[in-house]
Amino acid sequence: MFKASDVKELRDKTGAGMLDCKKALEAANGNMAEAIDWLREKGISKAAKKENRVAAEGLCKIVSNGNKAVILEVNSETDFVAKNEEFVNFVNYLANVILNNDLKTHEDVLAFNDNGETIESKLVSLTAKIGEKISFRRHQLVEKKDNEVFGSYLHMGGRIGTIVVLSDTTLDVAKDVAMHVAAMAPVCATRNDVPADMVEHESKVIKEQVMNEGKPADIAEKMIAGRLNKFYKEICLEEQEFIKDSSVNVGTFVKNNGGSIVSMIRYAVGEGIEKKEENFADEVMSQINANK
Repeated sequence: MFKASDVKELRDKTGAGMLDCKKALEAANGNMAEAIDWLREKGISKAAKKENRVAAEGLCKIVSNGNKAVILEVNSETDFVAKNEEFVNFVNYLANVILNNDLKTHEDVLAFNDNGETIESKLVSLTAKIGEKISFRRHQLVEKKDNEVFGSYLHMGGRIGTIVVLSDTTLDVAKDVAMHVAAMAPVCATRNDVPADMVEHESKVIKEQVMNEGKPADIAEKMIAGRLNKFYKEICLEEQEFIKDSSVNVGTFVKNNGGSIVSMIRYAVGEGIEKKEENFADEVMSQINANK
């Protein structure tokens, strides 16, 4: 009926995925023109054209059930769409699908089939319907033990999402720590969690700084140790000054309430995504043009 080269040709012409091109050709009995129309009718070729556009806005979402929780980030191109009801509903739907089906990897999520349609296909359809690139960026499933509690917090309507796991303490304490994570952006929960390459890099920089200051060797070693400790206090949740009581660090605050820190995750929408600068008027016009 049609060859592999036909699938490739259709993909080249429309930018749609290989699987969608195969479905289109099957539906059109191998007729290229009809297959292109099929993709256009489904909104797939339109969505594919948006694939290279930057989606750095969006929402974080956190849901939990029993001893499991999930945090995820879904992106859009503009803040307008991030507030769109269909977009918000999709983010909520996706979070619950991931949690209820224990989908651990990005690939597992995209390939998950819900009533005959994969999540990847739903993203394509939503992109075509809304008129902006919609991208599922990342997620993490978190599990806790019976003696542990989740603390979660969404800031600015989901621009920042944090989830912490604490042992042997209360939900209120965990919520306070989650709010601290949102505000102070620690990189890791404890020193043990700091990647070795990050420590190595910081140690090298500090050593160069001290050497350039021309200090004696014995003093230099103490200075290096002191500055490395300061580095840990800046990036480790356990050692940061607690935002609600600067007389103690977060680890001490949790310990004073009978617990200890197990883990933390912090997502900020669009972090690490290079986004071109647009003024408000340009953003409004781009949204209007996208919906023509």
